[in-house]
Amino acid sequence: MLTTLPRIQKLIADGIEQLEYGSQPAELYEPISYIMSLGGKRLRPALTLMAYYMYHDDPENALDHALAVEMFHNFTLMHDDIMDEAPLRRGQPAVHEKWNANTAILSGDVMLVKVYEQFLKSHREKLPEVLSRFNKCAAEVCEGQQLDMMFESREEVGEEEYLEMIRLKTAVLLGFSLELGALLAGAPEEDLDALREFGTLMGIAFQLKDDYLDVYGDHEKFGKQVGGDILSNKKTFLLINTMKQAESEQRATLDHWISVNNDDETKISVITGLYNELGIDQLTRTSVDEYFAAAFRELKKVNAPLNRRAILRQFAESLMDRDH
Repeated sequence: MLTTLPRIQKLIADGIEQLEYGSQPAELYEPISYIMSLGGKRLRPALTLMAYYMYHDDPENALDHALAVEMFHNFTLMHDDIMDEAPLRRGQPAVHEKWNANTAILSGDVMLVKVYEQFLKSHREKLPEVLSRFNKCAAEVCEGQQLDMMFESREEVGEEEYLEMIRLKTAVLLGFSLELGALLAGAPEEDLDALREFGTLMGIAFQLKDDYLDVYGDHEKFGKQVGGDILSNKKTFLLINTMKQAESEQRATLDHWISVNNDDETKISVITGLYNELGIDQLTRTSVDEYFAAAFRELKKVNAPLNRRAILRQFAESLMDRDH
């Protein structure tokens, strides 16, 4: 019986090892095996299994669906890396760097097909609801990515706009992961709603923490280039609030370095210095804590045994304390 997070994570790791995607042409399927083997936190499938476990002792019955969620997440990463021209994924060459962009696009497409194959393993009575809720989530993730790309060409982005973008691009998939596990377990609708909201709020906090770690994280642990968001002028929570709070001289300095399109480490240093001057680092940490607190209030609404909810809370707390 799975009762602990390490056992749930082992179940996921073993399940990923056993997944089969196809064999020929190898150039189509090898990138899928590659990105799925890079590890990562695998928190989305873990959320699905933990949500299921809150109601039943056999979370392995939700494993196919948990793996579908992880596959969909990696599909989005494969395509996002192409759009962002990101060289690394989890400390290793991104798929479009290791192969090429066209291969990464096509491999991502077939990954999405495999996601639906996994969901088709649902019990017949649950399949329509699973697919309906997944399709809504998947469309929202794409909406969030489109907003993210649109923000790149805008000089100013409001904080509320940014929070809505990350809700769609990142957070709704965490909410769906929990909703899915509870749905498969036969949980009441009010629990589905609370778990979805818990995951969504946690997802916003998770992305804000990502924004913070992109600047203040350790390269070896973070798995991506530290300061990469600064170099690409990505409108993160930190940059948006710096633009809003900067005085005239600070804003002039910021505007100058935003106009410098190179990989100069000085750019990272100067803009990070502005963040520190304006207290943006502390503002970001405070916002992360507030969203996590709101998430935990939603978790308390879930009508499941306290010890089962505790596993989920413990997992969320580990995300709050992460340094990568």
